[in-house]
Amino acid sequence: MQYILALDQGTTSSRALLIDHEGKVKGKAQKEFKQIFPQAGWVEHDPQEIWSTQLAVCIEVLAHSGVSARNIAGIGITNQRETTIVWDRATGIPIANAIVWQDRRTTELCRSLKNQGLEPLFNKKTGLLLDPYFSGTKLHWILKSVPGALDRAKRGELAFGTVDSWLVWKLTDGKVHITDTTNASRTLLYNILEHKWDEELLKILEIPKEILPEVRSCSEIYGETSPEVFSCKIPIAGIAGDQQASLIGQACLEEGMVKNTYGTGCFLLMNTGPSPVFSQKKLLTTIAYTIQGKTAYALEGSVFIAGAVVQWLRDEMNFFENSSEIEELAKSVPDTNGVYFVPAFTGLGAPHWDPYARGMILGITRGTSQGHIARAALESIAYQVADVLKAMETDARIPIRQIRVDGGAVKNDLLMQFQADLLSVPVIRPVITELTALGAAYLAGLAVGFWKDKQEILTYWKAEKEFSPVLPKEKIQKNYLKWQKAVDVTQSWEEKNE
Repeated sequence: MQYILALDQGTTSSRALLIDHEGKVKGKAQKEFKQIFPQAGWVEHDPQEIWSTQLAVCIEVLAHSGVSARNIAGIGITNQRETTIVWDRATGIPIANAIVWQDRRTTELCRSLKNQGLEPLFNKKTGLLLDPYFSGTKLHWILKSVPGALDRAKRGELAFGTVDSWLVWKLTDGKVHITDTTNASRTLLYNILEHKWDEELLKILEIPKEILPEVRSCSEIYGETSPEVFSCKIPIAGIAGDQQASLIGQACLEEGMVKNTYGTGCFLLMNTGPSPVFSQKKLLTTIAYTIQGKTAYALEGSVFIAGAVVQWLRDEMNFFENSSEIEELAKSVPDTNGVYFVPAFTGLGAPHWDPYARGMILGITRGTSQGHIARAALESIAYQVADVLKAMETDARIPIRQIRVDGGAVKNDLLMQFQADLLSVPVIRPVITELTALGAAYLAGLAVGFWKDKQEILTYWKAEKEFSPVLPKEKIQKNYLKWQKAVDVTQSWEEKNE
């Protein structure tokens, strides 16, 4: 029996899953790792811990499933995107902690670049906005802040990569330094129309080309694992950033199809086909995938804080011990009793892109309970998704007929039903919800011949439950207007220093 091993390296944990030929999960292991917060707005990870936890879950899933490494036909990698790592090529040791996608330390740099009138140039070439979210300004910060780093980068002594590059480097014992088009398209450095690192943008951000990985497609054999990692060599054959991998896992391979992943953040992607759609509503234009020389593009809206608001209620407010308990707590009340929770802990993502916004809970009265706040927290996730979806429909000029959903929070029926009510379209939860890992597995499996073609993959997607809208549109619209008012308040809290 042959399997694909999918490595799903996320923001809070590393996971490994065994996927069989029918696209079913035959084993999985997960290990959380430390979140580092050096100061307000800064978020870091230890790259060595990312690697050690990822390797540990690979070994664990094989051991617990009784599967030999020799039965692995290929490895697919999917990863938290934009998180930035720089390491020494000779020793393989990082020169600093990884700067996580949520990190906001380059807010002022982005503002300065905007004030120079450079955002239209970056947007035209990369499809992105000038925001601390992306890798380019994080890389600039590391090279400027670590003594001697910029000079060492120019001499070719350092390597930059997003998490996919770091894992491939470690898996191959430093023999392969690559990334794929989806991760490259999230750096602010990659021209998504010309499919190359952009010299003009590199110059603006003072980044030497010598530090960059080679950009490859999402589905091809990049190299083999080192014998020191597993007992045999295994081809590494698929890579996609987590949200693009989820789009593939959801079988959204046709133009106009939309998926939303509910993880630490929320990420909506619409497949726009072979031509990029550039947003008028501050959404991102990004590469959906490149397979067999053909690239598909996507419109994307990113919500920074989704599942993270539940973690905050659990860890900082002690509302409950396990995140899954929020549904029962939220069900203890019929509604939020007028409470709105805008979890702008690290600013607001699409379509607002306001790094200065701060989180707020509004509408509190003496009668407000933990249940009301918990319910408002769940609803905040759905409201933020609605903000993105409305912008997406306008940009693409395609009416959205359904949304396919995945991620940890989709098990929450209360949230899924409220999402369907708010969007006035069906929300469909598939039988297999490990779509991010599944997408990475599909990419690797296509490259090694485990699956014949994309059409075969489409046959494995099946719906488990469909949530249809039931609440009156008038009530939904009234509540949505109050939500928008709450968002406006959070955006007026901090001085913008314009």
